[in-house]
Amino acid sequence: MLASDQDFGTQKRVHKAYKYRIYPTKEQQQLIHQMFGCCRFVFNHFLGLWNNTYATTGKGLSYNTCATQLPALKGQFDWLKTVDSIALQSAVRHVADSAALFRH
Repeated sequence: MLASDQDFGTQKRVHKAYKYRIYPTKEQQQLIHQMFGCCRFVFNHFLGLWNNTYATTGKGLSYNTCATQLPALKGQFDWLKTVDSIALQSAVRHVADSAALFRH
């Protein structure tokens, strides 16, 4: 029997977990709160758009539709440019994911 043919399901697996605690400075706390506030604003903005579109057409908006509108929203609200763009894109993704749950 070759080693690749062995049943590896009988081997014990060890799962390790690490727990970390951070102690941000006051400035870092302010930046974290600012990022969460901007993400909440973006999520609520696109959720409102999604709900309005669904109410009028019976279909919601896709992730791509919302994501392509994000730069225009950042142009409209300059304070959105101060936070990480990936965090804002994740907020848009969360709207799309929650909408997918709604459809099912």
